[in-house]
Amino acid sequence: MTELGIGIGWRPEIADAVEELPGVDWVEVVAENVCAGHLPDSLARLRARGVTVVPHGVSLGLGGADRPDPERLAALAAKAQALGAPLVTEHIAFVRAGGPLTATPGLEAGHLLPVPRTRDALDVLCENVRIAQESLPVPLALENIAALFSWPGEELSEGRFLAELVERTGVRLLIDVANLHTNHRNRGEDPVRALAELPVEAIAYVHVAGGIERDGVWHDTHAHPVPEPVLGILAELAGRVDPPGVLLERDDRFPASTELAAELSAIRTTVATARRRGPAAAGLPAAARHGVGAAALRAGRALAGGDPLLIGAGARVSGGSMPPALPSRPLPAPVPVPESPEPVGDGVRQRIGVAQAALLSALVAGTPAPEGFDTRRLGVQSRALAAKRASVVARIAPELPEILGDDFRPAFLAYARTRPMPGSYRRDALDFVEGLLLAGRPELRELTRWWQERTDSRPAGIAGRVARAARHVFLGR
Repeated sequence: MTELGIGIGWRPEIADAVEELPGVDWVEVVAENVCAGHLPDSLARLRARGVTVVPHGVSLGLGGADRPDPERLAALAAKAQALGAPLVTEHIAFVRAGGPLTATPGLEAGHLLPVPRTRDALDVLCENVRIAQESLPVPLALENIAALFSWPGEELSEGRFLAELVERTGVRLLIDVANLHTNHRNRGEDPVRALAELPVEAIAYVHVAGGIERDGVWHDTHAHPVPEPVLGILAELAGRVDPPGVLLERDDRFPASTELAAELSAIRTTVATARRRGPAAAGLPAAARHGVGAAALRAGRALAGGDPLLIGAGARVSGGSMPPALPSRPLPAPVPVPESPEPVGDGVRQRIGVAQAALLSALVAGTPAPEGFDTRRLGVQSRALAAKRASVVARIAPELPEILGDDFRPAFLAYARTRPMPGSYRRDALDFVEGLLLAGRPELRELTRWWQERTDSRPAGIAGRVARAARHVFLGR
């Protein structure tokens, strides 16, 4: 297994900072945000320096009822080869539902949604993982996700679900300790129990990220500082096994590079401290685990502030000395890959597909919640999905918030309540503007110009009426 070290998620907004941050051994990039034939200059420079780059996929939906899309798999494989990556990663989640398998409309979540921890769902996931493994040129590792709600009738704990997945497929694990914290807060699941049940020899690397409490639930935002309890869970994990890599994720509200450096230092300190304590660190009481995280955060913040005592101890900020290398340990033995079992029958896939389609329809199309779910939690998730759509559309089409001003977000959320997400965020933005034009918004001229500049051909149906409205505005007929 590849020894990665301490890394950070590469994002365009912090590309310059990532290149300059001290002690970054590797980076991870969202696979869907890069093209195999045209890598961003920053990533090319990092690769030229010998920095490992790992593509992290978000759209395969390996936990969905359908078999993996060959085109998506081919694209992920091409990016792994273009980046010279030692492995690729994805999520244990479903991201779409419906379609021919269930004879229902296809729906996109635009988000990672939890897979039911049942035997049927595990059978489908395992077969999908084996299909993906056969299509990828490097090993695959899968990430546990955060969730705001639980499926009714689950048969396995998170740790047992992951352990059986590894046993049956030989897949590696990407353990997100922030997601373990989220599931502890939202679903009452014990992260220590999950770690105790995991096959730690299968861990490829670890994610660390921040979040915030809102609407009575914990949201894994990747837009806030890493809290003490997350570092405490990292300490628990590192006391049990030497993780080959640990990575800081940040996807929004990017802080100054000094704050990123402080969080990286806190991660490094947490891992080093847990390693020194060794196996005895496993099973620490919660207060002790959180104490490790608190001490690491204090040390990291002091480093970012330039504390001369701590810098003299070997830590590095801009212009300082490199932090000491973490002690080397033998890597875990490879996980044996079992023989392929019998294929999963279409009846099993259809049962999973119907359940996932019903849930996703409740979340994005306003249909009644399926029986057994916490309707309040589904309401929180539904609002979160719509808010995420609004944020992504605002980012890929920044002209729309400029045109609409403070009305952009309320108008988009009203649109999202009745319009499920189409196949892409670009199409989402176009559909949103079409609706505004047909509603006769006062910003008709600016919205029409925006819409026309982004459509390649004269559309039919609703869009055709928009085109006629545009001709009336611009040509006076």
